[in-house]
Amino acid sequence: MRDERFRDRTEAGRELGKALVTRLGPQDDVVVLALPRGGVPVGYEVARALGAPLDVFLVRKLGFPGHEEFAMGAIASGGVRVLNEEVFRDYPVPMHLVDAAVKREMKELERREKSYRGSRAPHDLRGKTVVVVDDGLATGSTMRAAVRALRQMNPRAIVVAVPVAARETCNEFRAEVDDILCLRTPEPFQAVGLWYENFDQTSDEDVHELLDRASSMAKGA
Repeated sequence: MRDERFRDRTEAGRELGKALVTRLGPQDDVVVLALPRGGVPVGYEVARALGAPLDVFLVRKLGFPGHEEFAMGAIASGGVRVLNEEVFRDYPVPMHLVDAAVKREMKELERREKSYRGSRAPHDLRGKTVVVVDDGLATGSTMRAAVRALRQMNPRAIVVAVPVAARETCNEFRAEVDDILCLRTPEPFQAVGLWYENFDQTSDEDVHELLDRASSMAKGA
């Protein structure tokens, strides 16, 4: 297993970036969106390789009333709300409870967005190729919510890119996005963190620094 592990998220991002340059070819309408927090160091290296702007895309789960660990939907950056129709078909929830959950989670999402992005406005994704990056995919639930939310923002194409993923999850996404790149799909997979020698938590300060650095590079381009 050691030979298949990445040293850290930076190394993983560099490898992923090289692969994406080959996969996508030269494009000038690409935006890289990283899922905080672990996806940001990976996304930073991907954005550098592609010469593309980097931003964060936040997703907050909407917990089922009384069973918060059970997701009835999600909200995402840009005020997008995605509800799990299967859950509502089997377990009807009054809309006032849904609205209350949305209000609660939106408040936290907006707080985090302001913390991470500061005064920078989010990118207009209409007609763009959006590369959505995380440090890995296990069940893929957060990434799936992000993709469904992004569809409502009318990008030209959505590409999911991760250094490592469970093979089954990677295959499932092929039907949901325009393209997906999973550099490694080891078996047995077990957990994302097992495939990094250093999987220390990415701090808010790390996120701020990388986003600021990416913004400065974009201005200097």
